[in-house]
Amino acid sequence: MNHPTPKAPDLKRRRLLSAGAGLAAAPALFNLARAQGNTIKIGFPVPLTGAFSAEAQDQVRAAELAVKEWNAAGGHKGQMAELLVRDDKLNPGEAATRTLELIEKDKVNFIVGSLSAATQLSINAVTKERKILFNSISQSDTINEAKDWSLYTFHEALNPHLTAGAVARYAFPKFGKKVVYLTADYAYGHEMVRGFQRAGQAFGMQTLADIRHPIGAADYSAFLPRIQSLKPDVLVLCNFGRDLVNSAKQATDFGLKQSTKIIAPVLLYTSRQAGGADAFEGILGGTSYYWGMESKIPSAKKFNDAFRKAYGGAVPSDYGALGYAGIKSVLQAVKDADATDSTRVAIALRQLKYDWYKGPQFYRKCDHQSVQSVVIVESKSKNMLDKYDVFNVLAIENADEKNLRTCEEMGHKIS
Repeated sequence: MNHPTPKAPDLKRRRLLSAGAGLAAAPALFNLARAQGNTIKIGFPVPLTGAFSAEAQDQVRAAELAVKEWNAAGGHKGQMAELLVRDDKLNPGEAATRTLELIEKDKVNFIVGSLSAATQLSINAVTKERKILFNSISQSDTINEAKDWSLYTFHEALNPHLTAGAVARYAFPKFGKKVVYLTADYAYGHEMVRGFQRAGQAFGMQTLADIRHPIGAADYSAFLPRIQSLKPDVLVLCNFGRDLVNSAKQATDFGLKQSTKIIAPVLLYTSRQAGGADAFEGILGGTSYYWGMESKIPSAKKFNDAFRKAYGGAVPSDYGALGYAGIKSVLQAVKDADATDSTRVAIALRQLKYDWYKGPQFYRKCDHQSVQSVVIVESKSKNMLDKYDVFNVLAIENADEKNLRTCEEMGHKIS
């Protein structure tokens, strides 16, 4: 059916109505665009797929909680925050690509995240070049060294030197002097071994072997007979995530615990939950946080209660807590700086003293490493109050700059 051509007055009227509608909508569109422009966008690249996915997903949950709390409190002068999560697939190239997209396409103000020593260095290379603040929530020694560091580089997580040192100082005097390391063959594993060996010098520790395996190894049976034949007093599992679960299970099944004390520099809550009580029984290690600290630390109780309320009674993991603190610290620095540009926020962040979930922390001026406590825990299989009650807290090494490598050793010039 053919429609008649509108007459000139009707056409003019339609154009006026259309134009009027556009003008009426313009203020709303303008305000929406302005609101979007005022949003504080934080990119969050983490390995949602791969061997560390369980830890990454908990990081996301805790980071989302930090953003939710910020927004519920009104943000800063009405500025709300938004978390943009991306999967870096535990791949340095993918991590760099996702970070570049977050900066150039999504126009994020800051980057927080990473769960691998390798990916955080590739992320840092991108953010450093573009002068975008990056707060890393994964263990690394290298990221604080002068060659990789910048004004915009911050490290919320523990580092291997600090973690391994604390565990070594607690464990080595108790269990004998002969050590074998089963090591994930990348920066995290290598740096952990270095930290143990350095701390072990004071106790006359003897390294019998450093046996290396690839990330994501499923079968450790080729390594276990050699470890047993060396007859170590201590076996140190310098690996992470699913690798820690698999190696702990197989070492237990092989019977290594009968003659050897097994320790892990980072005894992950998520790995213990996945591996079960039998596999991890008696394994000792370090952690940045355990929810059971809430009985003695008020900020831990506050954080745990908020997480429980948000996630059906679940408790946060150690690496989840890092996601929370990494976001909270950056947003607090936005408030302190009264700005969202990375330079001013970085200057405010390096002056921050805070207690988000575990007791007092601060960033060391020379390298922006968060100075914090290390918790020594042991897995338990008896007298558990509930499914979350998996560790006994044996000791807490308090925050102390003396436990870090010196600024001069890391290449920083101190005036």
